[in-house]
Amino acid sequence: MEPDRRLNRWGLTFTPAVTNQLRKHAIYGQPQLSLEHQGKARRYVVRGVESGGATNEIGYYVTFAGENGEPLPWLQTVDSLAVNGPHAVVIAPALSRIELFRFSRTYHLCITRHRPVTIETRQRPKLVAEELFRGEHGYLALELWGKDRDLSGCVRPQFFTRSGEEIDLPIKFDEAIKAATHGVNCVGCGHPHYLQLVTPPPARQLVGQMMLDHPLADVGAGPDPVEQLSYAGEGLDSPGGA
Repeated sequence: MEPDRRLNRWGLTFTPAVTNQLRKHAIYGQPQLSLEHQGKARRYVVRGVESGGATNEIGYYVTFAGENGEPLPWLQTVDSLAVNGPHAVVIAPALSRIELFRFSRTYHLCITRHRPVTIETRQRPKLVAEELFRGEHGYLALELWGKDRDLSGCVRPQFFTRSGEEIDLPIKFDEAIKAATHGVNCVGCGHPHYLQLVTPPPARQLVGQMMLDHPLADVGAGPDPVEQLSYAGEGLDSPGGA
């Protein structure tokens, strides 16, 4: 299988024994990425699903960031009766995937970057993958799934060379790795840990804009468009009424 195609499907590869354990504990991470076309915008984007969770013994989590590790807004959340599965969908021109597996206090981490690249004019772009970091047999002594859960989101595992020297993690992805560490220790996980909710404008602001567009918005004496519409419906009882 081509390296790009393999990395677009998964970063970490598991033995059948590990895969069976994840299925046994009903932990379903979705590392697969896909290239999608937006017809209205006339562009290609990358689609991923933040997913996974943990039990006390084992955890697997997949989250996504921007090309330089920055948090991204989710497109939509995924509601499910089950836990430790899909949590939110993200779509962006390019994505970085942070994939983390835990067994007890031992961790495996893979960070990859994915973006569409045009190979030939008028042809579908190719989803190119680049491996940024791979670490095996990392260690974190804390029991984030239990007595040390208050530190979740603040710590990450350490990785070492065979000679015992600590391996530096990509500094731009520090917060994303901490969030994935939280996710891989989140027992019965049902929510995203790194993708962000974009807060909509306050309801009053939205209603105000609607009032400005309303044909009766100029009726009434109040400067507030919400008040104006209220006055328009109140007739003689309004402040501007006769």
